[in-house]
Order: sequence, then structure tokens, then C-alpha cells
Amino acid sequence: MHKLLTFFFICLFSVFLGKAQENNENPPQKVDSLSIALKSENIVLIDSLIISTESMDPLAPSKAAFYSTVLPGLGQIYNKKYWKAPIVWGVIGGSIYQYKLNNDRYRQLRTAFKRRQAGFTDDEFNGEGDFPLQTNSVLENQQERFQEQRDLWLVAGIAIYILNIVDANVTAHLKQFNVDDDLSLDFQPYLDLNPITNNPNYGMALTIKF
Repeated sequence: MHKLLTFFFICLFSVFLGKAQENNENPPQKVDSLSIALKSENIVLIDSLIISTESMDPLAPSKAAFYSTVLPGLGQIYNKKYWKAPIVWGVIGGSIYQYKLNNDRYRQLRTAFKRRQAGFTDDEFNGEGDFPLQTNSVLENQQERFQEQRDLWLVAGIAIYILNIVDANVTAHLKQFNVDDDLSLDFQPYLDLNPITNNPNYGMALTIKF
């Protein structure tokens, strides 16, 4: 009998020791009187979590603009708008290509026109080369046309370069606006505990989050 009681107390002590260790590993959550009262009314109160937002960098717009100034498209990559970078490169690259193409043709026509004015007829527009015969007036008009097109593509390239910088700066500014779910106007159920009767009061509450 003595051995049986000893064995019983040892088992009971082991159970209490195991429970104590479990409580230390998983401490009990604090339950207030409101939660107990709501649970008795079969009402579940869900806790709301405040999600921390990403810290804002006030220098981000300036950095994005600087990167796009040094290398067009780099500011868009800095803003994580990766799809914009190939568009910027393609448009600026196309402008440079068109500028060079029109400038080469302008210089070619200008050289031929100046040689015609000097009395030479051995240019590539005399009908014996790859180009058909062109008169002096045609050469003059064509060189002016390609000169205008060259200047237009130069202006277009500069404008696109500036727009690339502005886009990077504005995009970085817009990314810092608070547009998450915490910025809202909403109606929510209102639950409160009456301190006298210890019963919950029900209603609706207008909630403004900012």
C-alpha cells in the first residue's frame, strides 16, 4: 500500500510538472471581462492588427530623377517600374537613329550641292551612281527638308529625355502617398460593455482611418 501511494504521488507530481512546463512555454492569454461577456452571447470579437507600412524615403524622388538623368530608364528601374525602361530605351534610341539618318542624308546632299555650285558634276546625284539625276534646285530643297527633319528629331529626343526624368520623379512621389487599406471611411459594428449590468451594448460606429 505504501509503495502504491508513493507511485501515485510520483505520477501526480510528474503531471503537475508537465503542466507547469507547458504553461511556461505557452503562457495563457489575458482575457478581459468584455471578451467573456461577448463569448457568453455567442459573439466572436476579432482582434485587428496594425500592419506597419514601409518607411518613406524623402530623397527617393530626387534619387530617381538623378538616376534617369545619368542613364535614361535607370530611374524607372529604381522605382521598380521595370516595364518602362525598355520603352524609354526604345524611344530614345529610335530618336537618335532618326537624327543620325537625317543628318547623314543632309550632309550628303549639302556636299553635293556645294560641289555643284563650285562647278563640279562628279557627285553621286549626277545620274551615274546609285541615285537618279537631281538638279541643283532639287538638291537645295532636299537638303533643307532633311535638315528640318533632323532638327525635329533632335527636339523630340531632348523632350523624351526630359519626360523620362519627370516620369521617374513623379512616380517616386506617387509611391509615397498613403493609399493602403488603413486610409478609409467605414461603418463597423459597435460593441461596448455596460459597467453596471455587465451586458454588451450593440450599435453601429462610423470609423475614419487615416
